[in-house]
Amino acid sequence: MFHKLAALALALTLTLPGLSFAATPVNVNKADAATIASSLDGIGQSKAQEIVAWRDTHGPFKSADDLTQVKGIGPATLERNRAAILLTDNATDTATKADKPAKSRHKSKKVAAEEAAAGK
Repeated sequence: MFHKLAALALALTLTLPGLSFAATPVNVNKADAATIASSLDGIGQSKAQEIVAWRDTHGPFKSADDLTQVKGIGPATLERNRAAILLTDNATDTATKADKPAKSRHKSKKVAAEEAAAGK
């Protein structure tokens, strides 16, 4: 009986990992180590302190992928937390949005010609 219960518990743990831990959105460029540790899944106090130390040394994170520069944070941890990693205080500006390349500031030939014709 005990073995059946243990097997069931193990099966539930492996099949429902998202229910046991949930990351909370956090701005990794502003938050202190305690907030980062309590917000991100798989990030404890010492790893959160390393995130803050890296940020203090190198400046703000420009993309969520920059977190892999912190020793001990690999692709699996990053992917598990990607949706919760914020780079600004704007709640709609998540890391995935920040990871997209910026729009080109160069005008197309058509737009430049139209502006020239309009006298801009």
